[in-house]
Amino acid sequence: MECWFVQEKPGRGGGLTGATTQEKSLLHIRTDKQSDVTGSQRNPSDIDPNRVYVITDPSANLCHASLNPPRGSIQKPQCEINPFLPQPSSLNWVASLTESALSPVYLQADWFSSSFQGLNQQIGVSTISRAPTGTKEHDVILSITSRTMSAKSRLGEPVTLDCSFWVDPSTPLSASGFAVEWRYQTRGDGRLVLAYDGKLDRLADTHETGAFLDFEALHERGNASLVLEEAKVRHSGTYICTIYLPYLLAQVAMELEIVEPPSLSIHPSPLPLAVPGQTLNLQCEASGFAPLPLELSWEFKGADGKSRSLGSGRMSGHRQAWDGTFSQSSRLDLDTSKLDLGRGGEVTCVAVHAGGTRRASVTLNVIGFSSPSIEDSMAMVGVALVLYGLIKFVSWSFTGSNKADGEEKKEK
Repeated sequence: MECWFVQEKPGRGGGLTGATTQEKSLLHIRTDKQSDVTGSQRNPSDIDPNRVYVITDPSANLCHASLNPPRGSIQKPQCEINPFLPQPSSLNWVASLTESALSPVYLQADWFSSSFQGLNQQIGVSTISRAPTGTKEHDVILSITSRTMSAKSRLGEPVTLDCSFWVDPSTPLSASGFAVEWRYQTRGDGRLVLAYDGKLDRLADTHETGAFLDFEALHERGNASLVLEEAKVRHSGTYICTIYLPYLLAQVAMELEIVEPPSLSIHPSPLPLAVPGQTLNLQCEASGFAPLPLELSWEFKGADGKSRSLGSGRMSGHRQAWDGTFSQSSRLDLDTSKLDLGRGGEVTCVAVHAGGTRRASVTLNVIGFSSPSIEDSMAMVGVALVLYGLIKFVSWSFTGSNKADGEEKKEK
């Protein structure tokens, strides 16, 4: 796997660090030390031999298909490797891991932090690896994975943000416990969502309501996934899952977007009867949607079944409700004389949103239309015939009754 080796240049005179540098590197990945992954392969000419590394990953997380596309693929996974300095943490939920305050001899080695992202964001992996000083063979000590690098949810639904970790059981650091931390960030603002000290089995007091871990799965399988009981608009943003070991940490970041399509309503509904030359004022209200971008437009479908656009109308500004969702409206002046609406049809408001397209319709009836259709003409002829028949029937009945009365009088 091709990767970027990124490090900071030391500042002049041993002062502040300078700009960062990045060099192309090549990683040969294997799951056990007995495997020969280099073989007779030639390294690319544009990669310094000192930046060619052999990575042993017993967890096999780095062997995911999205991190190993076919040769010649245009798209490639993202990879970055950085030097890492082990050090203790002063955070309340991590401090118990290094209570002895003595750095083990095991830390005297070269340490590296690496981050990987698979094709189409199928997986994200972050590792901490150790190499005997001056060697190019790295052993993965801590590995974190997530399969929800870009997640979406509707309002009110439960959300699970995937985060799992693996620790090399042969490392002496594995016996000293672990800690889990979830943080939220968006637009420069951040907050602690949840923190857990796995060694003392203690949850930090500052955890967010409605967010929890499956502690059984956490201790048995390293499943540190965050569960949000009920998705809200304020949950949209970046979530960072961090796993701590004594002196080590690795983290993976993922995006969550809450997407809720709008609810549409048209006013007035139903529409009053219209006459040619009359102008009707319609309003389409879109409410309860998130995120903000929304397109509203109007359509008309006549009695002939043909549809045409009536434009977007006059758009209002957006308004935000207490729950963070938005509302917006469009007004349409429907002039029955200029738009050639015939005898009427169906007026539809169309909302295009990230959560999907929504439609709302009302029926328009235009009376007194100057050019009746064939159906209308036939209907009028039918009505005229029925009325004529009724008149003749009444006339015959009346005439017959008078004749009967006259003959009765003659007989008397």
